[in-house]
Amino acid sequence: MTATVRYDEVKVGQELPTAEYGVRRLNLVMYAGASGDFNQIHWNERFAKMVGLPDVIAHGMYTMAQGGRFVTDWAGDPAAVVDYGVRFSSMVVVPDDDQGATITVSGVVEEKLEDKRVVVALTARSGDARVLSKARAVVQLA
Repeated sequence: MTATVRYDEVKVGQELPTAEYGVRRLNLVMYAGASGDFNQIHWNERFAKMVGLPDVIAHGMYTMAQGGRFVTDWAGDPAAVVDYGVRFSSMVVVPDDDQGATITVSGVVEEKLEDKRVVVALTARSGDARVLSKARAVVQLA
């Protein structure tokens, strides 16, 4: 696969369409199985509250993955992301109900580099909280 977004058609300051990703407890259980991270704060409400959390929280790497998914969906090719990094700034609290939580991700083209690469700055929020900070991806475009 190659990226479907063309370097010539992208401008610095261009905003990427915002996406919303739902997170329910089932997603966290599935992620725990895939990642091997079975820390009880991600699935056991009683334990999470016992250690001072408001409720069960999403894995940080799960949250980071939603930002990565946002970029790869935009670029059209998972291999187009050549560098990706974030800092975790808040938790995604996932209540035990039919709605769960929502991670809202937006992005903007921050810089155009040589070799048809761009830097995309991401913003990820859950409710009123910014859950990722300093989130940046370098993307190889067509």
